[in-house]
Amino acid sequence: MLARAMQVLILAVLLASSTARAQNDLSAIGVRAQQVEAVERSEQIMQDAQRRKGLLAQYQVMRRAYAASNNANFRVIFGQYLSWYQTFIGDYPDALQSFSIKESPLADDAPSPLGQPGVHPVTALTYIPRLAKSYKAVFFNEAHNVPLTRSLTVQLLKALREEGFNTFAAETLYRTDTDLAKRGYPISDSGFYTREPIYAEMVREALKLGYKVVAYEADDQYQGDAREAQQARHLASLFKDDPNTRLVVNAGYAHIQKEGRFLGGQSMAEHFIQDTGIQPLSVEQTMLISHDGSSMDHPYYTAVAQTLNPAQPIVFVDHDGKPWSLRPGYDVSVFFPMTHSRDGRPTWLTLGGLRVPYHIDGGICQNQFPCLIEARYANEGDDAIPADRMVLDVIPLMMVGHIEVTTSDASVTPSGELYLRPGRYRLSVTDESNHTVARQTIVVRPDTEQVGTADAAGANAIPQGCATAATVAPTFQSLCGATQP
Repeated sequence: MLARAMQVLILAVLLASSTARAQNDLSAIGVRAQQVEAVERSEQIMQDAQRRKGLLAQYQVMRRAYAASNNANFRVIFGQYLSWYQTFIGDYPDALQSFSIKESPLADDAPSPLGQPGVHPVTALTYIPRLAKSYKAVFFNEAHNVPLTRSLTVQLLKALREEGFNTFAAETLYRTDTDLAKRGYPISDSGFYTREPIYAEMVREALKLGYKVVAYEADDQYQGDAREAQQARHLASLFKDDPNTRLVVNAGYAHIQKEGRFLGGQSMAEHFIQDTGIQPLSVEQTMLISHDGSSMDHPYYTAVAQTLNPAQPIVFVDHDGKPWSLRPGYDVSVFFPMTHSRDGRPTWLTLGGLRVPYHIDGGICQNQFPCLIEARYANEGDDAIPADRMVLDVIPLMMVGHIEVTTSDASVTPSGELYLRPGRYRLSVTDESNHTVARQTIVVRPDTEQVGTADAAGANAIPQGCATAATVAPTFQSLCGATQP
């Protein structure tokens, strides 16, 4: 466990923490000075990028910095920073290419669930809420640059709310955003990972369902075990203030492990148990996923994907209903389906059928490439993190160091698909200088003969075509006459 935790710490560089925190934590576990220097340089580049107006301009700074360096230590560390920004702009495939942790088998792995007497797969979406009934707290983890690992949590929030859970705590939310609950949606100042649309949707969904949404991140001066301990104290205080609290937590990687070695100290979950006496349900979501190349997948994941080819996240249980977990410290491990793509974007963006693809023609960019296309809920302000966003670019004209924004065919005007719930949205298009190129009001309908399209035809464009929120992704069946890849 320690070897993997060290790798996560070195490469994930402790979220969006300050240079001081990153350097101290890395030094504490004996990381070479060159790697600490790479962290400092990465932080400086990200700070420089954040001074630019507009997310697209910020991303351009990040990818050009990556392309300009051949230093191995820098590329390993900065690849994680770059991948965060790639998720922010909705470029999920390239985020996996920039940074991915190989999931190697470890000595303490449980036997594969395949072939075990009485052990069988069940749908995670229905099983986990039932499993959570007897718990006061449920801890989910995520891989910060793989928003796939947030997608199930978004879908589970409703069922968990129906089971009586009433408080949602998300890592790296900023306590300074005191208007979050009143506003009802996250903005750029709400947190770090909330800039990514699926994370923002997770927070938005929790607010909409009536959860009390809280920040629990440690103060910047706390590093290593002290950081884990303060995070746990923040969560423990919720139960002191209200004994009726039932808590859902979203955290990164091994912060939710309940036992085992953790960076020379204890995890947030271990501190939480000591502080409260409460045993949380720990749901592991980062290990059994598809990576950028099957050679990086855990062998159990490969076997399950090839044998069962699940169309939605699954877990394994025995004949008594007890869940299977890959490693000690977690109560249940989630297997995610293999990632399938449509128009260069992953189909898990449907969030289990809650959203449908909405076609965007690159003509809306009016030859201003690259262009950032964002769809915001019509009842939210212009400061809202959009429901979805993507970048369209003409390739290879805008390629930098083989880091592409999209994978569109260079011989035609690029196009793509946003994934949106049925409803009304404000569509905005901006260029690299953060100038508004176009605006439209669009309507995404759930009826069976509708696929949205937006182009340069003008404002208030009404979509047409064929798709349904109920049938798009869950079964990976045909959509508008085209078979899901």
